[in-house]
Amino acid sequence: MLGSRAVALLGALLRNPGAPVSKGALIEAAWPGLAVEDSNLTVQIAAVRRALAQCAGGHDWIETLPRRGYRYVGPTISPSGNRRDDRLPIRALPEKPSVAVLPFQNLSDDPAQDYFADGVVDDIVIGLARIKWLFVIGRGSTSAYKGLAAPSGRVSRDLGVRYLLEGSVRKLADRVRITAQLVDAISGVQLWGDRYDRCAVDIFAVQDEIALAVLGAMEPSLLRAEGERVMRKRPENLDAYDLVLQAQSDIYSGMPAGSKKAIPLLDRALTLDPNYALAHGFAAMAYHNKYLRDGLAPDDLKASIRHAEAAIMHGRDDAMALTFAGFSIGMDLHDRAAAFAAFEAALEISPSTALAYILGSVNFGWIGEAQRAIEWAERGLRLSPLDPWVFAAQHSLMLGNFQLQRYDLAAKAAYKAVQCNPGHSISYMLLAAALVKLDRTEEAKVAAVRVIELQPGFRYLRQLAGVGCAPDLAVTLGEASDAAGLPG
Repeated sequence: MLGSRAVALLGALLRNPGAPVSKGALIEAAWPGLAVEDSNLTVQIAAVRRALAQCAGGHDWIETLPRRGYRYVGPTISPSGNRRDDRLPIRALPEKPSVAVLPFQNLSDDPAQDYFADGVVDDIVIGLARIKWLFVIGRGSTSAYKGLAAPSGRVSRDLGVRYLLEGSVRKLADRVRITAQLVDAISGVQLWGDRYDRCAVDIFAVQDEIALAVLGAMEPSLLRAEGERVMRKRPENLDAYDLVLQAQSDIYSGMPAGSKKAIPLLDRALTLDPNYALAHGFAAMAYHNKYLRDGLAPDDLKASIRHAEAAIMHGRDDAMALTFAGFSIGMDLHDRAAAFAAFEAALEISPSTALAYILGSVNFGWIGEAQRAIEWAERGLRLSPLDPWVFAAQHSLMLGNFQLQRYDLAAKAAYKAVQCNPGHSISYMLLAAALVKLDRTEEAKVAAVRVIELQPGFRYLRQLAGVGCAPDLAVTLGEASDAAGLPG
C-alpha cells in the first residue's frame, strides 16, 4: 500500500500525463513547505514504480528525466488509481474563477458536533457567493463528498472547479480548533492555509467569526492566484476580466509608475465591457496613485472621480468595486461621507471584505480620527493578515498612534509598512516623521532620502493637501517632515 507521500507524487504525475514534472514541483506536492533532499524523492518514486509494476509494463510508466524530473508515460489513469471511465463527463471550468467548499471533517469525539462543522461551511459558502467575480458551487453538490477522501483532481473534474477549500473542526471542552486550506486542484498547489483556535463560549458567534476570517484571507489569495495564472496566458487571449487581473499587481504597488502600465489594460477592458464595475474601481485607484504621487494633475483627479462614480453606478452588488470607489472619493475628492457610504455598502454586501476596513482606516487616519483609524486597520488585518494592502493598514496604525503621541508604536507600524511594500514612498515619509518624534533624526533623514528616490517630485505640503489632511495633524506631520529634511 502506498504512503501519503507516494500517493501525492503519483497524483502530481497523473495530473500532467506525458508532460515533464520538475523535481521542485514534485517535492512541493509531497512535502509542501518543507526542504528535503532529492534522495527522499527518489525513494518515493521507487515505491510508486513498485506499485505500478503490478500491472503489465507498469514499471516503465514513470520515465526519469535526468536533472529535470519525471514524466508519466503510461495509459490514462485517474489520480485515484483507477482506469478512467471515459463515459463519465468532465465538466469544463467556468470563465470566472471557481471554488467548491468541501465538507469539513469533524475531528471531535462527539459525532453530534457535525452540525458545527456544517454550519461553518454554510457560512463560508454564503459569504463566497457574495463575491461577484467568483463562481461558487452550492452545498448540495459538495455534500456528497462528506466522509470521503476523494483526490482533489477528481473533485475538480466532477464539479468543474479550479479551487477547493478543505478543512477540519475539532471541539474539545470549551475550545474549538478549525483548520482550512485553499488548493489549486489543477496544479495540486496549496495557495493558503491557516488554523483558528477559539473559546467556544458562544458557539454560533465563533462559527461566524471563523467563517469571516477564512473568507477574508481567501479572497486576496484567490485574486493573487488568478492574477499569476493570467500573467502566463498569451496576450491575445485576454478578455476584459483577464485584463483587469493583469493590471492588478501594478495598481496594488500604490505608485504612479505601476499605474501608468495598468491604465492601458483597464482602458482595453472597458472598451470590451464599458459597465465593468471592478475595471472602473481599479482605474479609479490607478488615477489616484498618479494624482497623489505624480504632481496633483487636475486631469488625473477628474479621471479618478469619474471612474469611481462609474464603479458605484455599475457595482452596487460588487464589494470590491465599491471599496476602491470609496477610497478615491474620500482621498481625492475629500468627500468622506460619500466614501464611508461606499465602504459600508461594500461591507453590507460582503462583511468579510478586509480591504473595505483597510482603505476605510486610511481615510480615518488622514482626517484625524485616530481611534477609528486604529480600530478599522486592526479589523482589516484580523480578516486578512497577508493582504497585499497590509502596508496601507500599517499607514493607518502609524497615523492613529502618531496623533495619540504613541510615537514608538507609530514608528513600529511605519517600519512594517516599509517591509510590506518597500517601493511605496509614503511609508518612508511616515517613518521619517515618527523617527523625528523619537529624537532619531539621523535615521529619519535616511528615510527621507528614500522618499525622494522613490518619488523625485515629492513635497510634503502637496501630500498633506492632496489627501485632505486634518489641520492639526498636518501641522505636526509637516514639522516632523521638515526636520527630517523633506522638501515642503
